Amino acid sequence: MKTPGPRERRIAAVFLLLLALALGYLLTLHGWLVAPLRAIDAEMDALRDAHGRYLAAIAEKPLLQKRLAALGAGQAASAAFLPEEDGAAANAGLMQRVLDVTAAQARQGGCEVTQKMPLPTLPAGAGEPYRKAVVTIGLRCDIEPLAAVLYELEHGTPYLFVDELSIYRNPVAAQERAGAPLEVQFALSGYLRPARPAAAAAPGAAP
Repeated sequence: MKTPGPRERRIAAVFLLLLALALGYLLTLHGWLVAPLRAIDAEMDALRDAHGRYLAAIAEKPLLQKRLAALGAGQAASAAFLPEEDGAAANAGLMQRVLDVTAAQARQGGCEVTQKMPLPTLPAGAGEPYRKAVVTIGLRCDIEPLAAVLYELEHGTPYLFVDELSIYRNPVAAQERAGAPLEVQFALSGYLRPARPAAAAAPGAAP
C-alpha cells in the first residue's frame, strides 16, 4: 500500500478536524443553546396563538354589553344579572364562581387561583345603566385549562366580562422546568340587577 503523502495527510487532518468540530457542536453548543432556544420559540408561538384567541374573545365584550343594556325593566330578574343584590355579596359571588370553574378544570391540567381581590362596586354611569361588581383574579394555569376557564366565565350566565388580561410565563420557573404554567391576571366583572322601586303609598295614606 502506498504511503500517504504530505498533501493527503493534510486533507485527512482537515477532514478529521471538521468532523471533530461538527461532533463538538452537536454534543455541546446545539444541546445547551440551540435546542433550548428552539423550545422557547415554540412556547412563544403557542403563547401568541393563545393570546390572540383571548383577544378575539374579549372583542366580543361590546356585543354582550349591548345585549345587557337592551334588557328592559321587565327583565330585571333575568339570569344575565348577578344574583346578589349588594356589591359585597356580588364580589364574593364572582370570586366563588372563579374558584368553582377553576376546580372543574383541574382534572384537565394544572390550574389554580393565586389571587382574588374585590374592588369597590362601581355606580351606574352615563354609558352603563347598571351597577358593576369587579374583582381582580390571578391564576397559574396550563394553556388548555386556562382557555376552558376563560370560555366558561365569559359564555355562561350570569353575563361576566374579562378585562385587562395579562398572560406571561415566569422566566425563573421556565428555566427550572419545561412547560412551566402561565401566570395570568385579569379583572372579572358583572352587573347587578336594577334596584326595585319603592312601593307606592297605599291609597288613603297620610301625605
